[in-house]
Amino acid sequence: MIGVSVQGVVKRFGETTALAGIDVEIAPGELFFLLGPSGCGKTTLLRCLAGFYIPEEGKILFGDEDVTKREPHKRGTGMMFQSYALWPHMTVLDNVAFGLEQQKVPKAERAQRAREALASVQMEEYAERKPNALSGGQQQRVALARALVIRPKCLLLDEPLSNLDAKLRNDMRLEIRRICKEYQLTTIYVTHDQKEALSIADRMAVFSRGELQQVGSPVDVYRRPKNQFVADFIGEANFIPGKHKATANGHEVIETAMGEIHGAAPEGVTLKPGDSVQVMIRPEMLQLLDDAPAINGIPAKIAGLTYYGEVAHYDVAPTGGGKSLRVSEINPQHLGGAREGQIYATARPEDVVILTN
Repeated sequence: MIGVSVQGVVKRFGETTALAGIDVEIAPGELFFLLGPSGCGKTTLLRCLAGFYIPEEGKILFGDEDVTKREPHKRGTGMMFQSYALWPHMTVLDNVAFGLEQQKVPKAERAQRAREALASVQMEEYAERKPNALSGGQQQRVALARALVIRPKCLLLDEPLSNLDAKLRNDMRLEIRRICKEYQLTTIYVTHDQKEALSIADRMAVFSRGELQQVGSPVDVYRRPKNQFVADFIGEANFIPGKHKATANGHEVIETAMGEIHGAAPEGVTLKPGDSVQVMIRPEMLQLLDDAPAINGIPAKIAGLTYYGEVAHYDVAPTGGGKSLRVSEINPQHLGGAREGQIYATARPEDVVILTN
């Protein structure tokens, strides 16, 4: 296992800055996700790590080795591409063994290691087939075996599940995590799929326009986003504009059109009375009550709902004004007559995040 250190990496394409001084530390054996919308810089960073791009500034270290300008085939990385890039004229076994052939591994050892890699992804019985005789999920496993067979110091995955249907994606998420942990691989995984990252990452880095917005565990990034971009990109969120009033009982008190709301600011953020802020509340953090709670009670009416059986998504219109709120309720209790009367949307102060504008 090796750690990966990215130190002040800048990458430009003409007048466009794709990476604007990225600093991030990835621990040995960590499953680390690079996440963000198209054009945010995540794939550019992955290609810098692979050696396909050389940054204009900064360093990339694998352990204590500076690999910033080292050729891709000398970095000891295994890379799995979005397209899988399997050779159609080769058998599955030959596709997996190809990287070993480039490393001048003896033929007998190549075959043995290729079969072991196929067995690790449960594809050994397909060794003599051609890629076009395999399903998308099977091709994905072969591509993963090919990346693993060279026993990489670091595994790089570029949107590996984007071509699979929903059920296969769910299955392969867990399979990739199992394999990475079993082989104790330092793995860097690019995706724009928030669910993918939240479900299997140890930590994640969220990018926007070439800049790093936040690094943390899935729980930290989802529950305690540092800014509005992260809150909006990772999951669904309600945003309520307001002004800071005071700090009371360890919580920030915010004046809004919907009344006073108590919440918590991200770590390291200090608020002053009068500061403009955004109150962020996840839909599932809100509850609907028939009676007003002591704090954080927003009087409202249900304006619409979508019922899914085990969960309902409500559009809740505050009676005092302001934008509608989205509320998610498991085992829905407000489907009948209660829709006609006033209710209260509420959230615990610890589930409310106060973001600066």
